[in-house]
Formats: sequence, structure tokens, C-alpha cells
Amino acid sequence: MKLSNYFLPVLKENPKDAQIASHRLMLRAGMIQQSSAGIYSWLPLGLKVLSKIEQIVREEQDKAGALEIKMPTIQPAEIWQESGRYDDYGLEMLRVKDRHDRDMLYGPTNEEQVTDICRTHIRSYRSLPLNLYHIQWKFRDEVRPRFGVMRGREFLMKDAYSFDNSAEAARVAYNKMFVCYLKTFARMELTAIPMEADTGPIGGDMSHEFIILADTGESGVYFHKDWMNKNLVADIDYDADLEPVIKKFTELYARTDEKHEPDNCPIDVSELIQKRGIEVGHIFYFGTKYSHAMGASVSGADGKPVDLHMGSYGIGVSRLVGGIIEASHDEKGIIWPESVAPFTVAIVNLKPGHGTADALSKKLYDAAIMNGHDCLYDDSSESAGAKLATMDLIGIPWQLVLGPRGLEKNIVELKHRKSGKTIEITAELAYSFISSKGSLTLPETA
Repeated sequence: MKLSNYFLPVLKENPKDAQIASHRLMLRAGMIQQSSAGIYSWLPLGLKVLSKIEQIVREEQDKAGALEIKMPTIQPAEIWQESGRYDDYGLEMLRVKDRHDRDMLYGPTNEEQVTDICRTHIRSYRSLPLNLYHIQWKFRDEVRPRFGVMRGREFLMKDAYSFDNSAEAARVAYNKMFVCYLKTFARMELTAIPMEADTGPIGGDMSHEFIILADTGESGVYFHKDWMNKNLVADIDYDADLEPVIKKFTELYARTDEKHEPDNCPIDVSELIQKRGIEVGHIFYFGTKYSHAMGASVSGADGKPVDLHMGSYGIGVSRLVGGIIEASHDEKGIIWPESVAPFTVAIVNLKPGHGTADALSKKLYDAAIMNGHDCLYDDSSESAGAKLATMDLIGIPWQLVLGPRGLEKNIVELKHRKSGKTIEITAELAYSFISSKGSLTLPETA
């Protein structure tokens, strides 16, 4: 994409109402624009990041055996009245009426809707296990929406819902999602620590929330120092017994401040790390809470009806955009992991209109596109300083910077945003670098 053809309304100054880094940087980088309190328009740069995160989430759900569906944003009140949550949910639920005076709501979550789907179509235990997921916009009328997309009213969420005919089978589904979440966050270069959690209004008796570390996190977290050395095996056989994997990631102490009891902590204070964290995922097992209330049962092996055992598994897709920024930024701007960066590499032409610079920029840009790299070509007329500041602000992982002075010596600058390392390479090596397939790496000669 050429910058001259792109919509990138960056801001030079920090917005006055932005309290945390992610909100400030998303506004400055031209990723979002506030529509009303807690509701945002996603501009091209922000939408690219959001879509890449969404795709990673989708791919890992598919690998774990979940099946994608799409449920509506507007739901009938009747199914929520069946479950008993319509009156209990509180003011966060946006309640509306259609033209026929029927009670409707803008979905804050989808347990009732998906239960209705399964009770309609699933009759026998032979159709189980089943895990359905969707990625959909949700609305919760927060009393005080703040911190940009970290606590907004409208947000993009992945919800998965498992259905089984016993608590034992439901535990298998829960374990699959537990591991799936670890893999999902690892692909985004995030250390997401699973911590025992309360189930809240969703209900149930087994729950974990996945916390990424960030200085501005809303929760205090306490965990064993060895947690930072945990690594997940890339290839997971979801049909195998996953309990050993679960044990590996739950045997070390990890608690939020709500669960941490200093006087009863089982590990020595010398081994305990205290940080701030951001919740980016939450998984629940809530048994037959919804299926029993809504009459969702199947015929068991003995022919008798069995209430479905259900689990719910959420990932805040839009919240992850802000969470990643909170976990990875500096005074210059955002530092994106390459897997979710809006563009993997940028070509910065410091002197558009200069024959040699234009020719090499085009050659490098064409090579990047041909080899599958998401590339932004800065062909704008901005000053050199403004160009470089913008690339750092929006967080492009790799930046190739070229201009007349360097090209007189056949030199191109290559910058790695995460490490901050800048090296000088030949134009030929720059072409070789950007012509490589797969992940980009520093040239060996560097």
C-alpha cells in the first residue's frame, strides 16, 4: 500500500482525554475515532490489526475443533427470560423494543442464543461433543466507559460454547479451550498467565482468566517467578489427554489480587512476582445452568433425557488490540508483534521525485508484495523526521529507509522496531532481505 493512497490521520499531540498508553497511541496513530462514549469507528490501520487478531483467534479455534457460526447482535428477550437473566443482568444490558412492541436486546453475550440453537437441533448424545463459536460485536452499557477500547461499550468478542452429556466430557472440552487459548496468545507474542477466577453472572464452578502483563493493567497479579520460563509445545494433539499440559500451566502459583491471600500463600515471598495485568480471555464451565432452565437436553445412551453440560469461552478481540499496545510500546509509539502488525515492513523514501530513490523504492516495494509481505510504501512529501516518527508511532516492525545521500554510497538503512537496532546495508542486500519468503530476519552480515 502506498501511503499517498492510504487514509492515515495521525496526530502529533497527545489527546487530552486519553488516560492510558493504548488509548493515546491508537488515537495518535489514526487507528480509531470515537463516535460516542465507549463506541469507536475503526479506521483502516486499526481495522487491519483487528482483522489479523481475529484471524489468529479463528485459526486456533478451528484447530481445536470448534465450528464457526454467526449469531445476531439483536436477540429476543424471551430466551433471556427463560434463563432468568433478563431481569437479573442489570443496566449494562441495552433493552429495546421493535416496531411490534416486542422486547429485544443488544446482545452482551450469547449463552441463551446458542442454547436455543442446540435444543432445536441436537436430540441425541451421539451428536456430541459439540463446540460452536462466533466472532461478533457485543454491547454492554458500562457506567463509565474509559481507557479507549480497553473498557468500551461496543466491542468485538469471540465466544465459544461447548455442549456435552456429562461433567467428565465437559472437562475434556474445557481442557481443549484452555490449551487453545495458550496457543492463541503465544502467536501474538503474549505471555498470558491462566489464573483461577470467579464466574460472575455467567455462573458455574470452574473458571480461568488469562492475564497478560502490563504496567497499566486493571488487576494486581501474583505468580511464581518460574512462570516466565513456561513454553507451550507448538503442535498439540487435541485428541490426546491434555491433563499433563494443563498441569504444567497450573501447578505454579498464579492468582489475581482478588484470589491472592498473602498470609496463606504457599510459596516464599522470594519466589513471588507482583505485577499488574490485563484480562484478555476467560473460560467457564457452568454445567447445566442454562440447559436445565431452557429445556436443552438429549437422549442418553440409556434412552433417558440428559441436560446438556455447557462451557463458555471468551476472548476480547478488540480488547486485545489495546492490551498488546499496553504490553508493548515505548516513548516513540507502538511496538507490534509481527503476527498482528498492520504492515510487516515499511519502505521510507526520504526524497520522492529523486530518480534513484524512486526506482529503488519501487523495486523494493514490488519485491515485498511479490513475496507476500504486507508492505507500506511512504511516498509522501512529509519531512524525513516526520516520516520516521510516523513509522515508529504506528509500530511497523521492519523499516527500510533510503534517500539520495545514502544511495550515493549504495546504502540503505534497515531498522528493527522492537530491538531499536538500525544497520546500514547495501541496496542489493536490502532487495535480498525483502525478497525472502516467510518471516523477515536481520541479514547474516548484520
